[in-house]
Amino acid sequence: MRSAVLACCVFALVRAVPAHAQLESITSREATAALKAALEKGSTAAVARLGRTDGFFGNPQVKIALPESLQRTENLVRRFGLGRYADELILGMNRAAEAAVPEAKQLFVDSVRKMTLQDAKGILQGGDTAGTEYFRRTTEAQLRKRFLPIVQRSTERVGLVQQYDDYAEKVAALGLVKKEDANLEEYVAQKTLDGLFFMVAEEEKAIRKDPIGTGTAIIKKVFGALL
Repeated sequence: MRSAVLACCVFALVRAVPAHAQLESITSREATAALKAALEKGSTAAVARLGRTDGFFGNPQVKIALPESLQRTENLVRRFGLGRYADELILGMNRAAEAAVPEAKQLFVDSVRKMTLQDAKGILQGGDTAGTEYFRRTTEAQLRKRFLPIVQRSTERVGLVQQYDDYAEKVAALGLVKKEDANLEEYVAQKTLDGLFFMVAEEEKAIRKDPIGTGTAIIKKVFGALL
């Protein structure tokens, strides 16, 4: 019953948009399917791009660096010829993010299935990243809980983790490092979330801009008619 009501609502919203003639041929089932397919396609693509070797480390848009408040120390270390230690830490942080991201896939799928009428309205009538904002609102807390244990296990294999934590906590007490940056695992988990939602937004914008190029018939039909 709920899915039928949702379908009717989404269909009504699509019909309400100043339309091209093609909209007249779109059924409520197709409108609902297109919305869900677009959300799943974009989020799945983002997870696939990031949840692999060099998904973070090799992508300058999301690569995790040391906290800004520690970068002056990093520069000093490099001047003394000890840059490899900073490099190992940065690589370890990014590898931890790459290991954690696949946990997001099922949560995104579940989030789409639980989409309410208000959610559908907001996504269809919202901006270029309305779907991403919906995902962040409905999954971020759960993702953080899932990411942290994976990040912790991954960063245990990085030799400088304990030194980082000890150093950052002491410097934080002096007000030179943000409190949220003083714990490596918390910092990496947050940066992983930020990178993930950034890429989901990029995928969503691409689908909205070029639905014809998505290769999915139902998205082409519905979103193409809204251009």
